[in-house]
This record gives sequence, C-alpha cells and structure tokens, in this order.
Amino acid sequence: MPGGGPALAAKTVEDLLGVPIQYYAQLDFVAFEKFIDHIDGVKINVTESVELDVVGTKLSMWLEPGVVTLPGQWALAYVRARGTPGGDFDRARRQQQVIMAIRDRVLDFNMMPTLIAKSGEIYADLSSGIRTNLAPDEVIKLGLKVLDIPRESIKQAVIDGKYVNFGRSPDGLEILRPIPDKIRELRDEIFYGVEAGASSVQDAQTRLQDEQARVSILNSSSSAGLAAKTGEYLKGQGLNIVEQTDSGYQVYTRITLYGSKPYTLRYLADFFKVSSSSNIVYAYDPNATVDIVVELGDDWAGANNLP
Repeated sequence: MPGGGPALAAKTVEDLLGVPIQYYAQLDFVAFEKFIDHIDGVKINVTESVELDVVGTKLSMWLEPGVVTLPGQWALAYVRARGTPGGDFDRARRQQQVIMAIRDRVLDFNMMPTLIAKSGEIYADLSSGIRTNLAPDEVIKLGLKVLDIPRESIKQAVIDGKYVNFGRSPDGLEILRPIPDKIRELRDEIFYGVEAGASSVQDAQTRLQDEQARVSILNSSSSAGLAAKTGEYLKGQGLNIVEQTDSGYQVYTRITLYGSKPYTLRYLADFFKVSSSSNIVYAYDPNATVDIVVELGDDWAGANNLP
C-alpha cells in the first residue's frame, strides 16, 4: 500500500485497536544509533540481567541490574535483546523504556533548544535512515508537544501473554493470536482510564448518565425505521439521542467515538454486542457535533429484541 512497510504497519495497528494512526516514523539501526549519540546516550535502569550483542560485530556484554548510560550501539543492542524470560514481550517493554529515556534525557539536560538549532544538521545526518509521513517542522512541533506532557500523564502498556493465545501458522511458525475483547479493555484503560471490572453496575450507570454523551443513531440496515425505533428505546434508557436518520448500507453495526465518553461507549458496545475492534472506531475530534455515532447494520436488524 502507499507508504510501504510503515504505512502497512500503521494500518495493521489501526485495525487491531480501532484507533486511528495518522502518522508514522521508521528509523533504521544506523539512524537510531546516531540519534542516541546526538543526545549523548540514554540513562537506563536495568531491572534484570540481560546479554547484549552489537549488530554486525562480535561485541557482547552482560548488563546487570542498576542504572547505566548507554551510547548508540549499546542502546540498539538493548532494545533488540530478547534473551530474558519474557522474550519478545520483555523486548517490547525495553523499547518503551528507551523511548521514555530519550524524553527524559532531552528534558533533564534541556537539550531541546540545541536540538532545534541543529535540526537541519541532525536531519541531514539521519534522513537516509528515516521513513515518515511527517514534515521536518511537524516533527519539531510534535516533539515540543510531547515534552509538555507530564510524565505521570503518559500511560504505557504491552500486549503480552495475557492478551494473546499462542499458536502455529499453517507452515509451522510460532504465532500469537490476539484476544480482541481483552485488547479492547486494555485500549479503553489506556485511552480513557476505564478499568475492566473497576466499577459496580450502579456506579457505571451513574457515570453513564453524568457523561451526557450526544449520540447519533444511523440506520445502515435494510430494515426501514430501525434508527427511530432503536433511538426511542435508548432515550427511554436515559441516553441523550440527538439524531436518528438513515445512512449508507452496511452489514455489521459500527460505533465511532469522537469524544471522551468511555461509559456510554461501553454501554452501547454491550447493548449492540459489538466486540470486534474493527467495528469500534476511535476518531477523536473536539469539534464534532456528536460524541458517538452508531451505524446500525443488518446484524442488528436481525438480532434485536426491541419492543
């Protein structure tokens, strides 16, 4: 597809999580090493013994628990290492750890003014190893915005063994099969702070009422009048239905979230039995006239038990 590998990776993540991915950046090994060296290394708190091997050399060493500052080639070895009990899942955590260490390094040493001043030089040095759909000025703007976010407001998670089943492909390769419902719960917790099973039914109902989400019901099925019938029923359940109209045909019901209304989203996903992550779309837009749009498909037309 247009954009090659990283664009396809972004689309794959988007389909898995139901969260739009507008931008991507891919760094090759050389560009990664050079960038780490441009910021004089990264400080890492190593939590378990791990063996590091430098790409393309016979250099290797063991890192023991403790705080170390890693230059480019060893930082690359660290994010590639998977010889710990958690394997690939541990590697994903180390990669997140290094991303945060880069942020901390820039902030701790107030490097941003220097990096901006040298951005042309750095870009020329790294550009051959970068693939992105961001313009250089967008990279700077995004970097400044990220640095303004308090560290405690940054949420991290790894889709590890709790969210997948282990299996084999037809040609015998080991693969991970995602568990969509569990991944959706993790996504909701990360993006909207909704913890699975955290609230009682009564508390969840109260929070739903407090959200006063503006909900649009669109009939995308072949059953006439389904939007009005469904909308009136949901009004009776206390939801704020602001629109009931027809739309283009589709087989499966889809829910699109434009605002931060996690309890209403969960209620509607359960009510319409929408569990596939590809049919719950996050498209945050603070200027949207509604918070949630429900497009009713033929699956709902055939399965609902509305009076």
